[in-house]
Amino acid sequence: MKMTFRWYGEGNDSISLAHIKQIPGVEGIVWALHDVPAGEEWPQERIEEVKNQAERNGLNIDVVESVNVHEDIKLGLSSRDTYIENYKRTIKKLAAAGVKVICYNFMPVFDWTRTELFKEMEDGSTALFFEKVKVEDMDPFELVDKISKNSSFTMPGWEPERLSKLKELFEAYQNVTEEDLFHNLEYFLKEIIPVAEEHNIKMGIHPDDPPFSIFGLPRIITNKENIRRVLSLVDSPSNGVTLCSGSLGANPDNRVADMVREFSDRIPFAHIRNVKVYENGDFIETSHRSRDGSVDILEIMKAYHEKGFTGYARPDHGRHIWGEECRPGYGLYDRGLGIMYLWGIWDSLERAGRNA
Repeated sequence: MKMTFRWYGEGNDSISLAHIKQIPGVEGIVWALHDVPAGEEWPQERIEEVKNQAERNGLNIDVVESVNVHEDIKLGLSSRDTYIENYKRTIKKLAAAGVKVICYNFMPVFDWTRTELFKEMEDGSTALFFEKVKVEDMDPFELVDKISKNSSFTMPGWEPERLSKLKELFEAYQNVTEEDLFHNLEYFLKEIIPVAEEHNIKMGIHPDDPPFSIFGLPRIITNKENIRRVLSLVDSPSNGVTLCSGSLGANPDNRVADMVREFSDRIPFAHIRNVKVYENGDFIETSHRSRDGSVDILEIMKAYHEKGFTGYARPDHGRHIWGEECRPGYGLYDRGLGIMYLWGIWDSLERAGRNA
C-alpha cells in the first residue's frame, strides 16, 4: 500500500507540502489543476510546476484527482468528441510527467453533495453532514448558494463556471436515464482506455457521493453490481475504480470489504474514510476509527491486506478539529490521525502474517 495525501495547491490549501511530508509513510500528493475548466487540455508547464513543487519536498505526483469530465460527454452530445480529444492529450501529458493513476467521476451536474460543511459534533469538532430530508425538499439553487458562500477555497465539483449554467444543465438532463448515462460512459471509456493503456495509466472512476439519486438526476456508480458493470464495459487493467469507503458506505446496503475482495485487481486507488449513517438516511463524516461510524474500516483494511494491495491509498475526508481553519473535510490534523490509524491496522496485520 502506498500512502498519499490530497493537496489542492499553493494558495488554495491551508496545508503546506512541508507539513505533508512530516506525516509518517506518506509518499506522494494527490493533486489536480483545479482552475482548469472541465473539458480543457491541461498545460504541460503547469503539470511540471506541480511536479517540481512536490519533488522539492520529497513527494511524488503519481495520482491525479481529478481530471474532470465535461458535461457534454456525460450527456452524449455531438460536441463530446472535442472534449474527449482534450482528455486524451491530457492523459498523455500526465503520463510524460510520471503520473500513474487518474481519478475521475461521472456524476451529473453535482460532484459530492452535503447540506452542511461544518456540522458540530458532540465533542466540539465539526464535519461534513448530509441531511436527507433537506435535500429532498431543497431547491438545488439554494444548496449551490449555501455551498458557494461557505468556503474561501475553491470547491471542486462546485465550480462557478459549471454552476452558472445550472438551469440549462437540469433541463439537459431532464430525459437522461441511468441507461443513457451508462451508454455515454461506455462511449467515453472506449475512447480513452486505449490511450491510458498505451501510456501505462490506470483510470479509476470514483463512486457517486452520495450513492443515490439527488434532485432527480441519474447516478450509476452506486453499488457492487454497477461497479462490476462499469469494469466490464472495457475489460482492461486500465479501466479501474477508485474505491471510496465513505461514498459507498453512505448506503448501509453496500458491503465495501466485499467489493475490495472482488475488485482488488481493478482498484488502483483507495479512498478510506468513515461515515455514521442514521436510520433516517442522514450521515456525517467521522474519524477513521471503525467504532466511530457505520463503516467497518478494520474489515476493509483486512480485505486490502488479504489481497496483497499495492496500489495507492489516502485518508479521505476528516473532521475539523483543534480549531483548525481549513477547507471543508480536508484539514491536516484529523487526516493525519486517520493515516496513523490505517498504518496501525496495516502494521498489525503485517506482524500477524509474519508470526502465523
